[in-house]
Amino acid sequence: VQLQASGGGLVQAGGSLRLSCATSGMTIDDYAIGWFRQVPGKKREGVAWITTNNGNRVYADSVKGRFTISSDNSKDTVYLQMNSLKPDDTAVYFCAAIWASTADQAMGKSFEKCDYWGQGTEVTVSS
Repeated sequence: VQLQASGGGLVQAGGSLRLSCATSGMTIDDYAIGWFRQVPGKKREGVAWITTNNGNRVYADSVKGRFTISSDNSKDTVYLQMNSLKPDDTAVYFCAAIWASTADQAMGKSFEKCDYWGQGTEVTVSS
């Protein structure tokens, strides 16, 4: 199983980016898929989760109303659309998967408790 995050970059405050999490060796219908982010020196923070078999979504308060998580089950890929970006959103973003979980169950779990995760993609928001 592999998860590959991509789509990071440098953007000005107020701008948008879309991250992709391409998976292989798995069927995302069987998993909750989510995004974490990490700032150097801080713990990874759960940002958003989706229950891929019913589309239920959960967000951290810090991104609610600005970020949208979605999935394309035909491509086994999950996306994170990030709008109205702020400098505080600057971080390395990781995607992760938990088997047989819902988004509600997954939010609040630590990165290390996930079944699978991939390398991160860096997002920098300039002021």
